[in-house]
Amino acid sequence: MATSRASKKQTVAFAKDVLDVAAMPRRQIDALLRLAAALKAKLRRGTPHSLLAGKTLGLLFQKPSTRTRVSFEAGMNQLGGHAMVLPMAEIQLSRGESVADTARVLSRYLDGIVIRTYDHGIVQEWAEEATMPVINGLTDLSHPCQALSDLMTIKEKKGRLKGIKLAYIGDGNNVANSLIEAAAKVGMHIALGCPVGYQPDQHVVDRARVEAARNGSVIEVDVDPQIAVKDADVLYTDVWISMGREREQARRLRTLAPYQVNGRLLQKAKADAIVMHCLPAHRGEEITAEVLDGKQSVIIDQAENRLHMQKAILVQLLTQKKGRA
Repeated sequence: MATSRASKKQTVAFAKDVLDVAAMPRRQIDALLRLAAALKAKLRRGTPHSLLAGKTLGLLFQKPSTRTRVSFEAGMNQLGGHAMVLPMAEIQLSRGESVADTARVLSRYLDGIVIRTYDHGIVQEWAEEATMPVINGLTDLSHPCQALSDLMTIKEKKGRLKGIKLAYIGDGNNVANSLIEAAAKVGMHIALGCPVGYQPDQHVVDRARVEAARNGSVIEVDVDPQIAVKDADVLYTDVWISMGREREQARRLRTLAPYQVNGRLLQKAKADAIVMHCLPAHRGEEITAEVLDGKQSVIIDQAENRLHMQKAILVQLLTQKKGRA
């Protein structure tokens, strides 16, 4: 009987792909947090961890990137594997080859692929057609790798996730959507202060609230940043003008100006609150230099943890047996 139970426990499925946090079982997220912490410790000790020797990762990016690209490339190298950049202009997708044909062929060449693009439907189509794992490196709807690494940072700094209150201020963008999904999975309280017209995706909020009810999470969406930050353990913001929104710059700057994270707003949070920003940051817009560079800011530790969490994602997905879903 004991053997049977152990066997059943080991066959609990993880998602083949990382497209959004909502689709990931809580057990998978917990395993990633443990693995990322272990890999970080190994790297700091100088302990070799060539867990992906002989594996090749493709990077298909239609949007500019610093942290996502460098962390995946460096991470794959540290794990003993190889990362291959696939410039859109240099592959046949740019000349009309279908995603289906490309995904099926590349699945015979690569062990996994990271896709950074605009339309979330593109990564979903890749996941449907590819037999290799597909990782969402960012879409207009979702940024799961960022949110998962943010959970790691919050746990490091606060010692726990359950019951922690995260206040997200500003544009309810893809990062906000993924943070909502992540909070609902782990029992965090998330309060968002976003102006009307800039609030997170309602479908994401509605779906996350179902998950939140099971895990003791609270999700609040308000237009008043002062209310959102009250008693917050974590104060989080992101750029007001995301990639692809440049034409809206003047209107966005006017509308979002009252949502700047500054010293006055930080004082409304808990005295030991940490400040997070997924970067790149525009000092003087969504956040002041005083706060971003202040003693409560953890932005560099947060950015570093992208490396460790993405290594954990790679190890988990690229070593699991095919056929698990």
